[in-house]
Amino acid sequence: MPAGGFAASASGGTEFEAKITPIVVISCILAATGGLMFGYDVGVSGGVTSMEPFLKKFFPVVYRKTEEGDNNYYCKYDNQGLQLFTSSLYLAGLTATFFASYTTRTLGRKITMLIAGIFFLIGVTLNAAAQDLAMLIIGRISLGCGVGFANQAVPLFLSEIAPTRIRGGLNILFQLNVTIGILFANLVNYGTAKIKGGWGWRLSLGLAGIPAVLLTVGALVVVDTPNSLIERGRLEEGKAVLRKIRGTDNIEPEFEELLEASRIAKQVQHPFRNLLKRRNRPQLVIAMALQIFQQLTGINAIMFYAPVLFKTLGFKGDVSLYSSVIVGAVNVLSTLVSIYSVDKVGRRFLLLEAGVQMFISQVIIGVLLGIKVKDHSSSLHNGYAILVVVMVCVFISAFAWSWGPLGWLIPSETFPLETRSAGQSVTVCVNLLFTFIIAQAFLSMLCHFKYGIFLFFSGWVLVMSIFVLFLLPETKNIPIEEMTERVWKHHWLWKRYIDDDAVEAKNGHANGYDPTSQL
Repeated sequence: MPAGGFAASASGGTEFEAKITPIVVISCILAATGGLMFGYDVGVSGGVTSMEPFLKKFFPVVYRKTEEGDNNYYCKYDNQGLQLFTSSLYLAGLTATFFASYTTRTLGRKITMLIAGIFFLIGVTLNAAAQDLAMLIIGRISLGCGVGFANQAVPLFLSEIAPTRIRGGLNILFQLNVTIGILFANLVNYGTAKIKGGWGWRLSLGLAGIPAVLLTVGALVVVDTPNSLIERGRLEEGKAVLRKIRGTDNIEPEFEELLEASRIAKQVQHPFRNLLKRRNRPQLVIAMALQIFQQLTGINAIMFYAPVLFKTLGFKGDVSLYSSVIVGAVNVLSTLVSIYSVDKVGRRFLLLEAGVQMFISQVIIGVLLGIKVKDHSSSLHNGYAILVVVMVCVFISAFAWSWGPLGWLIPSETFPLETRSAGQSVTVCVNLLFTFIIAQAFLSMLCHFKYGIFLFFSGWVLVMSIFVLFLLPETKNIPIEEMTERVWKHHWLWKRYIDDDAVEAKNGHANGYDPTSQL
């Protein structure tokens, strides 16, 4: 990535001179390893829960169902304890994010990432050495705390340290690392499933130590963001870091804007209470809706349980893990598409295009399974099985360049500084709450809905696409501290919630689809 000066915002706003400096690129790569850890945790759980030695040791009831001829293809893995192994991580993350909001605001983004790394290391140790289900769940809870702290700090860090023009691409490094973590976990599971002696699952869980160490070391190496330093009163240090990361001495305009944002932030004594005020409602509604919709695409249901899902559809053990690796690879490659295009074509275009692609692929999967997979027999032969995997890959690719990265990017760049930590906390909390619900319920839903589970998620994809069309404004190339003036005050609906009535939007509907103009 060549360095070069450019105006960091689109025409009509304040121009901040900034170069793509090596320190920004390196800091973003190191910070984004928090996503690597999150992705590995998502990918590894589905793989180990399809391994017979793991099921025999911790979930003997499920193991007996798979071995003793319970041939109901949709219900053989329906077990609340098995689902709790996966979902406990997200429930812990949900709780931890409230503490992470405090540390992010008072101690900074860097320290919060370090705390996340420590929780990850503890959790990995407990899981790899687990002797019983309690030890396994405690390890998952520790990993969940790490997820809560990392998902709170990393997206904020990336949005604040990146120059405006490439903020989208650098922020998506977090989601890229999530997808790489999932692929890495799938490859590890594919290899460890072949280990004789029944200890392969321990290696799968233990190798999570690699991204945990990377995040911990990365947190020690990176600089904190100027926004965070200035917010905590360390003005000179913040100015020095700003000069360093922008690669120019002409930083006064951006520094003054950060000072003003910090001054406003310090007037807010109760950020969570302030978040509920009318003027902050647009950002809050958008952030919460994006997290809910991200989970209702069905993505985590597929990524958590891909090996189990493919086994349910009649794939053999090795083939189901191999199919999961293919899905993971598609996920990584498609996220690269998002990094390239998000700051060019914009957020709305990617979300709307992906909505069409995800809807069609899920309907095809649902119809195909409804015809070919019955409760007690699977007639999903090679041709149809390949078509299912292809359609899953079509769905995954659409998600990976849209709802996956943008669900984290948009909330992290839209909240004003005074509510940014609280807003990110709510964002993470809502995401983990719905991730927990889907993770805890998916195998039971698969048992009862059968092929209809894919039609259920496709209906939600249609709903969320309508939401994006009418209510989500475009935020590409807008400086992070100018969102209110240049985005919310120019949206056909959200401008009504902004307190400054004196300012009239010149282009009232430029940042969203105005239904009244079409009547």
